[in-house]
Formats: sequence, structure tokens, C-alpha cells
Amino acid sequence: MTNSSSHPKTPAPKLRSRLLKFLLILVSTVLFLIGSGFLYEALSSSSARKNYPAPGQLVDAGGYNLHIRQLGAGAPTIILEAGSGETSLSWRDIPEKLAEHATVVTYDRAGYAWSEQADTERTGANIVRELHTALQNAGLPGPYLMVGHSLGGMYARLFTQTYPEEVAGLVLIDARPENDDRETKPILEAEHYTGNPSASMLALFKRSGVLRLFQDQLLSGLVAEQDRAQFINVISTPAYFAAKEQEAALASSTEDAIRGQHFGFGALPVKVIARGQPQDYAAFGISGEGGRRLEAIWQEGQRNMLKLSSNSELIVAEKSGHMVIHDQPELVVQTIRRMLAAGK
Repeated sequence: MTNSSSHPKTPAPKLRSRLLKFLLILVSTVLFLIGSGFLYEALSSSSARKNYPAPGQLVDAGGYNLHIRQLGAGAPTIILEAGSGETSLSWRDIPEKLAEHATVVTYDRAGYAWSEQADTERTGANIVRELHTALQNAGLPGPYLMVGHSLGGMYARLFTQTYPEEVAGLVLIDARPENDDRETKPILEAEHYTGNPSASMLALFKRSGVLRLFQDQLLSGLVAEQDRAQFINVISTPAYFAAKEQEAALASSTEDAIRGQHFGFGALPVKVIARGQPQDYAAFGISGEGGRRLEAIWQEGQRNMLKLSSNSELIVAEKSGHMVIHDQPELVVQTIRRMLAAGK
């Protein structure tokens, strides 16, 4: 008896075999691409270590080495403390311009750029103590002129509080206010702000080569184009992402440590440089009203820092957003030079 159908049926075993072969090829291709990405990043990172040597020296900070770069000569020693996720490279040519007048030190906190990873928690107390240890071991005693940007401003304040006899002046560049966490947290929660991707996710992006291959898309609005090569090849390591995340998680404890500071009546000169342009909160998914409230808290915090000393001054960087050190570096240099001149 013949089959009445004009189209022969494909035997089920043969169809299953073809599907399995297709899936095997697909999985193999995906694994090959993933493996190639990891290999590509490993080779690129190895090459970067040779092409981007540390410009400074590695100094013992008490169990691990901090990268410290020293320029210029003479007292006081200017310590440039960078913000969250920022490094010694973030200051660009500001150190060179200041080195004509005094000793200038830029450095990388533990896990950042060329500095080794620390075993200690990334609390402000540990960061300040380890910096002080490294400065002593590098033969760079006080007096210090502490300059802090953003989160680095809180560390500069804590350093001044911890070693008051060694600090001759304090410059705060759009520094994080001491009540920032407690005042902004309810607003950010109401805005459903999720923050940055986790350190483990960012580390995976780096190790897989995704961050290097798609840097222009992923870093747009986050890292200036002129800084991306340094970010990809020097800064963005798993240790960096972990250190930055832990610093952020523990920043509120630093706020607690510096809240209510006062450095005496006229004893310590303090310059507060506040941004003149508000943050682009919409870029972070924050509503217009939420952004206005957050900016008001920040600006009030800048002015509250004038209470640190009766010898304080507010300077508004009219053309700058938060990255005053990039938007108006000449204002930063001029402010520090004026403080140096006044101290002579």
C-alpha cells in the first residue's frame, strides 16, 4: 500500500540530530566569542601595564603600597585628594602649574590606578591614616595644604581633624557636604534611584573585553573622551571597582566623623569652591523637582562649610558643574596660589 501524501515525512531522529548539531554550533560560537573577549582583554591589559608605567613611586602605607607622585619643592606640601572614582590622573595639569610654587603631591587611594589593594575597610579613618603613613615613609612631612574635590573633600577634612598640627590650610572643591547622605537618601529612594551597577558586574564588563570594545557607548557622559584611554588601560580594574563601591558604602561613616567640625577662630584658612552650574539630574533618571531639591541640599552644604573656620571664603565657579577641576582648572590654581601667598 502506497502513502497517499505527496510530501515524504522527515524522520524524527534525523530532525533531532540536526537540532542538536545546530545548538552545539550555536553554543560553541557563543563560547568562542566570550573566550575571545576574555583573551583579548587579558592581552590588552598586559600590554597596558607596560605602556602606562606609574609616573610616581610606590610607597608603603602600612601593609600595602600607595602610588604617590611628587612635583616641585618647598613648603607647604600641597596634597590633592581626588573624588569618588577619581585618581591622580584626574587633576590633569593642575599639579604642574602648582609645582612652580610649592611641593605638590597627587596619589591614588588603595585599589585605584597604580596603588595596591588594601586589606583594610575603605573607611575615611583608614584612608586618612594610610595616606599619612605613606607621606611619612616618602619623606614628605607637613605642613600640608589639603585640597579635596567631591568625596575627597571629606577625606581632606578628616585628615585636617586627625592631624591638626600638620595642616596649614584647606581648599574644598565642590566637596561632599557632611549631611549629604542623611538629607538626600529619602529623595533618592522616592525617585527609585538605583545608583551604579555593582562592582562585580563592572568587573565582568572589564574582564570580558566589553568595556574596552564599547567604551565610547558605555563611558559617554561618565568619562571625558580625552581621559578614556587612561581609564580603560590604567584605572578600570576589578580592584578599582571594588574599592570605589566600598568607599561609597562607607561614606556616611566619614560624614559622621566630620560633622560639626570647627578648626578655630582664624587659625586655619579655608577656601570653599562651589559649582555654579547644577548637576544634570535628568541624566540619572531624577525628576525635575527631585533634582531641584538635591541641588539645594548640595548648595546649602557648600555654604555650611564656611563654618569650619572664621577665616573662610566662598568662591563660586560660575562656569563649572561638579568637575570644577576640569571646567575651571585655572580657578583652582589661582585659589591655591592665593592661599600660598597669604601664608608667606
